[in-house]
Amino acid sequence: MRFIIWLCPCVILMLSGFQGWSQGFVENALLFSRTKPGGSARIQAMGGAQVALGGDFSSALSNPAGLGMYNRSEFTFSPALNTYSTNSEYLGVKSTDSKNVFNIPGISYVHHLPQEKKGFLGGSFGVSMTRVNDFNTTFQYEGIDEISSIVDSFKELAVSYSINELPSPYEDTQLLIFDVPEGLAYLTFLINPYSEADPYPSPFTEDDYLDYTNYFSELDTLWNNGVEEIRTLNRTQNVNVKGAQYQWSLAYGGNFNDKLFFGASLGITTLRYNYSSSYNESDFSFSESPGYDPLDNLELQEDIVIDGSGINFTFGLIYRPVDFAQIGVSFVTPTYYELSDSYSARLLADWNIRAAEDESSEPIISEYSLTTPLKFSTGVAFFLGKYGFITGDVEFVNYNKPKYDSNTPDVSFSPENDVIQYYFTNVVNYRLGAELRYNIFRLRGGYNVQSNPYKEVHDVDRKITTIGTGAGVRLKTFFVDVAWLASKGDSAFSQYEFQNGSGPVASLSNKATSAMLTVGVTF
Repeated sequence: MRFIIWLCPCVILMLSGFQGWSQGFVENALLFSRTKPGGSARIQAMGGAQVALGGDFSSALSNPAGLGMYNRSEFTFSPALNTYSTNSEYLGVKSTDSKNVFNIPGISYVHHLPQEKKGFLGGSFGVSMTRVNDFNTTFQYEGIDEISSIVDSFKELAVSYSINELPSPYEDTQLLIFDVPEGLAYLTFLINPYSEADPYPSPFTEDDYLDYTNYFSELDTLWNNGVEEIRTLNRTQNVNVKGAQYQWSLAYGGNFNDKLFFGASLGITTLRYNYSSSYNESDFSFSESPGYDPLDNLELQEDIVIDGSGINFTFGLIYRPVDFAQIGVSFVTPTYYELSDSYSARLLADWNIRAAEDESSEPIISEYSLTTPLKFSTGVAFFLGKYGFITGDVEFVNYNKPKYDSNTPDVSFSPENDVIQYYFTNVVNYRLGAELRYNIFRLRGGYNVQSNPYKEVHDVDRKITTIGTGAGVRLKTFFVDVAWLASKGDSAFSQYEFQNGSGPVASLSNKATSAMLTVGVTF
């Protein structure tokens, strides 16, 4: 007999807002939908405001109508160095962790195709690769508490299984149920495989029962949450996340009489998300039994890898009613992803009353689809003659619209989709930027707000703010731009959560800085 269960391979993330460390289906729906404005160092330095601008390869992603403003061909290359830091606090104990990652957020080629025919002045075809989301981060937390143990969570999860269907751990059987943490807890003797109603259920034998009973009677005391016995433990966890979302844009933008610019693009997206965690409990203490010490420590290691690709379309217009102003609109269709994830875990129970138990799972592979919400953006740009310009965008996104689906019989994502609609809401994101010009030199600054995606009733603020600044030099056939970005946002993390919503929660303050360079040649 083999158990087939649909697993949400999740380590619970409580109220995520910042890029980087979501494991549950609900949290991932937000994480993968909450992309940021990508593009060149020039655009990034201006807070990502670009819907009404044009003349930059970033238009292929944001508003392909902007490609219609090119008057020659161009190639660009954009490398960047990012630093991610997280300050965590758990029960008054503060920790800090950080890492540096080199990446390539953009490559582009724009081919100009001039033409003059009844007001149509031709246009440009562009191919670009843009980094639109960044999952990289690392954090840790620790603290001594009497809240609960992860074993309490294992016990709560395990009650949904029929004890009569569980084989003896002595049997050489690898069932899917043993590839999840509560199954590994059963194999390492952290949770009890028998009940009072069925003291040694089939296929257990009486000998099996006698082997268990000596220490399970003690184990019941170990996890006792009674009033008289207070249990304390030392909890630590280290989390490391890597990965990003990229989009390849195949775009065309046209020019009608230098007044109306139009465009469309096909977006091919890729997604790679890699989560690794090491969770540890140790130093167990009991108020009424100071000498009682059956378990030295337990450690749960988990790895989640999510890969996939998707497709979307973008349509846009830019209108120039007067020489000093432009108005732009852009519409991005929902992105349809086909995703595959792999979950694996290892649980070590280092006993003082018996030999240590170390069990690992086989990878659990899940395949499903995710449709992220559409986006509508509008913007305006005001030009200050030869001295530069000011521009701003607003973006409308409804974060309760992501939807999961599966082609696997008897597998439904309705509960997850309902929770997405319960927690998340529609938002308006804001971007503002400016560029000052003097001869061949450029100086830029910008501000970006990704608004709180949670409904007000949940009383949680998970907005992300980004400040950008940069400079550039423009020559006849060559240009170079640099940008520096600083983002910050808050989130909260929990390794596990009980059915009543309680569980240990660490507060996280997240910061990311990026130094970016774009080098381009025109011809």
